[in-house]
Amino acid sequence: MTDPAPLQRWAVRIEYDGRDFVGWQRQTTGLSVQQVLEEAASRLASGRTVASITAGRTDAGVHATGQVAHLDFPAEVRLNASVVRDALNFHMKPHPVVVLDARSVDLSWNARFSAIRRAYRYRILNRRSPPALDDGRVWLVKRPLDAEAMGHAARYLLGRHDFTSFRASACQAKSPLRTLDRLDVSRSGEDIIIVAEARSFLHHQVRNMVGTLKLVGEGRWPPARVGEALAACDRRAAGPTSPPDGLYLTAVGYDPDPFVT
Repeated sequence: MTDPAPLQRWAVRIEYDGRDFVGWQRQTTGLSVQQVLEEAASRLASGRTVASITAGRTDAGVHATGQVAHLDFPAEVRLNASVVRDALNFHMKPHPVVVLDARSVDLSWNARFSAIRRAYRYRILNRRSPPALDDGRVWLVKRPLDAEAMGHAARYLLGRHDFTSFRASACQAKSPLRTLDRLDVSRSGEDIIIVAEARSFLHHQVRNMVGTLKLVGEGRWPPARVGEALAACDRRAAGPTSPPDGLYLTAVGYDPDPFVT
């Protein structure tokens, strides 16, 4: 039995507009971000397959400003950080995916399992008129929203809880227990910005929390009802799933962080 060919691992930090994709993960139909990245990486490896692992598998329509993945290239391919970044960006054209940074990492480093924090931002455009410049990148909510009430309600979700009420029915996580470290709501002009941070999230957890907080912002729910929905451990007790348009994966944290020199 022959030993596997030696590899070199590269961590890449990626930005993409999710509107054109079926999500991060390869699917039987439709174009995925993973496919675009791996096909570009294969071009650097003279056509050989280059596998990738990501920190978070975003859904169709979800965007990223700080997604992280790692790529395993054959060891004999001569690469440096500038070559990996610039060549991948060249080969991914014209798709709306770019590599912001690339760093060589040890083979024991894993974009998914080495991550200690993930951060998301959700943008709600709170006005009557539809977006001309941000179509597909925000959730348009026409009814006035009370950001202060939404922020008060968000505090019921902080800490370690059973998040079954905010978990997609198709979620494959073994446990619904998660620790939510941050859930902030703020207004900037016509934008409502929701920032969520945790070590990891359940499938649709952020979008389900946002959809629930919107009910509070509209005055349809009192803030305390969010705590009651959480305690129910029943998806039917919480609010609807917000659309993917306004969701961005903004950062993935590591210790040590390979992107910090």
